Amino acid sequence: MSRFSVVVPAHRVQGYLRECLDSVLDQSFCGAGADLELIVVDDASPDASAAIAAECAERDARVQLVRVPAHAGPGPARNIGADRATGDYLLFLDGDDLLLPGALEAIAEALDAADDPDVLLLGHDRVDWWENVRPGGDDLAGDPLAVTVAAWNRVFRRAFWQERRLAFSEGAYEDVVPVRRATLAAGERVAVLDKACVRWRERRGGSFAKTPGREHFAVIGRYEELLAAAGSADRARLVPHAAAHLLAVLDDPGRVTPRDRREFFREAARLYRTYGPAEPAATPEERALATASYAAYEAQRKSRSRRKGVARGLKAQKKKLRARAMRLAYRADLRRPLDPQLAVYGAYWNRGISCNPAAIHAKARELAPHIRGVWVVSSRHKHRVPAGVEYVIEGSRRYWQTMARATYLINNSSFPGGFTKRPGQIYLQTHHGTPLKKMGLDQRRYPAGTHGISFRKVLAHTDQWDFSLSANPHSTEVWERVYPSTAYQALEAGYPRNDVYFTAGESETARIRAELGIADGRTVLLYAPTHRDYQKGFLPGLDLERFARALGPSYVVLVRAHYFYGADAGLRGHPRLVDVTGHARVEDLCLAADALVTDYSSLMFDYACLDRPIVTYAPDWQAYRLARGTYFDLLSGRAGETPGAVATTEEELTDLFRSGAWDTEGTAKLRAAFRARFCPYDDGGAAERVVRRLFLDGQAPRS
Repeated sequence: MSRFSVVVPAHRVQGYLRECLDSVLDQSFCGAGADLELIVVDDASPDASAAIAAECAERDARVQLVRVPAHAGPGPARNIGADRATGDYLLFLDGDDLLLPGALEAIAEALDAADDPDVLLLGHDRVDWWENVRPGGDDLAGDPLAVTVAAWNRVFRRAFWQERRLAFSEGAYEDVVPVRRATLAAGERVAVLDKACVRWRERRGGSFAKTPGREHFAVIGRYEELLAAAGSADRARLVPHAAAHLLAVLDDPGRVTPRDRREFFREAARLYRTYGPAEPAATPEERALATASYAAYEAQRKSRSRRKGVARGLKAQKKKLRARAMRLAYRADLRRPLDPQLAVYGAYWNRGISCNPAAIHAKARELAPHIRGVWVVSSRHKHRVPAGVEYVIEGSRRYWQTMARATYLINNSSFPGGFTKRPGQIYLQTHHGTPLKKMGLDQRRYPAGTHGISFRKVLAHTDQWDFSLSANPHSTEVWERVYPSTAYQALEAGYPRNDVYFTAGESETARIRAELGIADGRTVLLYAPTHRDYQKGFLPGLDLERFARALGPSYVVLVRAHYFYGADAGLRGHPRLVDVTGHARVEDLCLAADALVTDYSSLMFDYACLDRPIVTYAPDWQAYRLARGTYFDLLSGRAGETPGAVATTEEELTDLFRSGAWDTEGTAKLRAAFRARFCPYDDGGAAERVVRRLFLDGQAPRS
């Protein structure tokens, strides 16, 4: 018997079904074992859905294809699949949706923790046809009946499903009755997994939810069936949720047409008046249902809309007035003298204290304590500012005052708001990496990755620089061409953020490992892929849990998702996988790691300073080169281009570590050539060189 039976009805989903089925079969929890059976019910689909499922079943014994002679709808198709199931738990997945990576393992752990509940509610997210991913919006900590009514956001104990004789209805809104009945019947044996396990794909067209018509009146009939059979206690719990669901359908223009709105409301009101409470209704909407007043409901809806519009307008007006006041005050500040002892710092578009500006700031406090350093951070990231570091919030009055009067400007990206650089201000652009991918004006040849960049603004920003910090001759050459301007000069001093690789000792590395919870004797790999312009969210090109299992207990893998993707990588607590995405200092992670596994991240150039193995894992190299462009062939194997061992598949990557090929005499020679080309200035003294050049008029370092 399997742990899970996943039932997928298939009708007109040929464009989505293969990805759906792969999302189930690729779950790391199951592997090739018997923990899973996948039952695909071909609901007489006229497209290639059945052929896709048949191909899948032919290559994987865990897949069953059941063919229905005539189209019956998703309800009967799911019932057929449930009747065929043998697993402990049933999970119903629509053919155009996805099971997210690691979902089944997380579900299994939640079921074990809850002592095998009858129903487990799951989190979900949504993705539209533009691949914009949004949270599902359910409050799983609240009333289980308030969770989105769907078959795919919960799992059911199969014996419970059979004992209660649960079944999906025929026709539209087929999941309302069994889902509601199961939730009520399970009572205290409903558990919650507050983690996105299913990705609900919102289709642009062709789905029932996007097809307005009278078929949506069926939801009223479903609730009538449900409420008529419910006991008084269950009925009292159900009525408010039924009302909320019906009114949500009514207000969705993709479901109920304007000409049907009044009749739909009248039928919903009839249902509410039949089964609703005798006492006054709790909300204005329910009171409108109780009085069957469509006019009252429409007035409330329009009033809500007007209030929201007024609130948005007031907020926009307030924002506009505030911005105008700020600009007026800023223009007045621009007439005040510069403060020769004030420096303003920024990094990564105001995300906190990090990178080269942070190293320069720290060294300036040591060598030039007369310089007052102030950081610019966004309100969302102010919690990242360490105690004792002065900062201003971007866009605030203090921000504009600081920008107007600071003599020194240091940033690795850009300052917000379109400030005016004054005569006498000195702007150091530190950048935040050595360029492998095309940058600046070179990006014009790769428009898919520019996302609306204004290259005129890029050049205007470049004209503000006085110094462009360079880590190596390659960077100097690239920056001069892609950020053309006679306003700045190259400062070939190395990267201050890399100084720590030359100054930290073994005790510092041991301290960092201990803080990360890494036991002695483990080989630590830092997996740090970069983002893709053609990819939304953190989607690693390998199954991290499978990779960790294959390496064995002597390895620990630190996983660092790109900062574009938020504060975590979405890992589920595997004992040898440590999510370090939210760690404040990537330099600490590099010091802790015995080797770096990355793809196209500029972190490889910094890590080379440590003279430790670098493994390039590039499963989509061709796609990356075509989408973004690169300055050299990272996979060529030539000295000075490839930093070490290379893998393009998960199997190759695993074999590198199993065989020891990740660290050989040959990879050491490649690393030495790579380091010579890209780290010639890094020696532990870059920050001091920059501070002396910028703040101390180029005074020579202390002897």
